[in-house]
Amino acid sequence: MGMKVNHEKQVAAANDVITALEAEFSGEGLSCEVRMHAGGKHQRSYVYIDCPPSIWAIVAETLSEVHAVDHCSMITGIHWPEKSPEMEWQVVVHLMRMSVRNPPSNEGIVMPIISDASILQGSDMPLEFEVSIAIPETRNPSIPSVQHVWVGADWNEKETWDLVGIDFEGHNEMRRVLQPHETPAGFHPLQKQHKLRYHEFNEMYDDAQGFARKSEDIGKVK
Repeated sequence: MGMKVNHEKQVAAANDVITALEAEFSGEGLSCEVRMHAGGKHQRSYVYIDCPPSIWAIVAETLSEVHAVDHCSMITGIHWPEKSPEMEWQVVVHLMRMSVRNPPSNEGIVMPIISDASILQGSDMPLEFEVSIAIPETRNPSIPSVQHVWVGADWNEKETWDLVGIDFEGHNEMRRVLQPHETPAGFHPLQKQHKLRYHEFNEMYDDAQGFARKSEDIGKVK
């Protein structure tokens, strides 16, 4: 049966991380805050970080080595040509501090590390992180790779480059993973200039199976 952490202690642990990050990266443009997930029956807090591209690699290493952030669950990219030049591109990274330890065993029987998750606090507290990295207007968007920090970044960075065209400097073996390997260089389908129909075709999402769509010749005499 799942266990619940103490919400107040989770917020306190999140604020501890924020205080440390803001002290270490003072004056470098990094900002952090505690945010709450809007959905669900229970309050769940997470650490939101607005990070400049130039310091992303060292911020990632700090999160991993100092704050025990041990899992990268998702990296995605967005093309925002309609926004300000300071944020034409955006990378969003979702991370977790799982706080999973190898459990002890007694005569071959695995013993639980804790029986009450509500006692967790400080650096033992599981936490979620969302990192937003804005990239100014450019024809060659890129940020440093964090493949060497979290193994989960490997596929996610490839996918983001393949679909959105944001490169990850230092990534080993960057290649197409969803588009065909013979896809022309420079074509990344989620860039808005390609004018693909799903960029502004909301019905595609509202009616995924297509039952509400009508053919162009509907009503014509056969």
